[in-house]
Amino acid sequence: MGTTQLEPVPEPKYWHLKTVLSEALDSEFAVGEILPNERDLAARFGVARATLRQALEQLELEGRLQRRRGVGTTVAPPRVGVAVGTEQHVWPGGTGDDWQPVDSTPEVPPASVAAVLETGADEAVHLVRRSRVSHGQPVAAELLWVPASSVPDLTAIDAPAGAARARAVLRELQRRELEGRESAVELGSARADDAKQLDRLPGAPVLVVTTRYVSEGRTAALSVATYRADTCRLTFGDSGGVEIHEGPERRAS
Repeated sequence: MGTTQLEPVPEPKYWHLKTVLSEALDSEFAVGEILPNERDLAARFGVARATLRQALEQLELEGRLQRRRGVGTTVAPPRVGVAVGTEQHVWPGGTGDDWQPVDSTPEVPPASVAAVLETGADEAVHLVRRSRVSHGQPVAAELLWVPASSVPDLTAIDAPAGAARARAVLRELQRRELEGRESAVELGSARADDAKQLDRLPGAPVLVVTTRYVSEGRTAALSVATYRADTCRLTFGDSGGVEIHEGPERRAS
């Protein structure tokens, strides 16, 4: 590996290095590939290791790199676009849904969720857990709260346990007419259970997308989806779909 000297530029040196590194990621490395160590990278670009670290940290914030314990710094997969749209109304689990059912159990929801669902304080509802994976890595985890009144024909025989039970709840939910959905997005910190599912440290930044599904004039289901902030970005439009997007340079227009 030769040496690549950076040309003098008015912008901060680490910022220019970030641009050069980003181009190298596109042309020389594949998703999931481990980068050379800091000493070799600093030597290649003729910069101090402190400058290199600043550039790497910026690329990590932008979702181009991932630092994994016991592995090193790897090239991150393309970010998942979290579409915030209102035109297309579909139930979870419908055609084109990339979420994977994990399990479903009857649970009493938190008071804030019960208030939205208009269920009793101690009334159990169906809690469906789902996950979203991109390039073999977990990028999102979802809790979908469904009142029993929304799936009245669900029986123990239809939904024995685990992923099969989750699919049964989703299947029954899709029998209803969906009148609309409302979504809200906020930046949060990963709780211990979220962090474990998403392969992140507790407190890592996440995007929390809360979606209320409306049928017959009331909330038929409530989704709380937690996305890794380093692998996801918001997209705004009326498609209502979730797409896989390329890196920042290829996205630019």
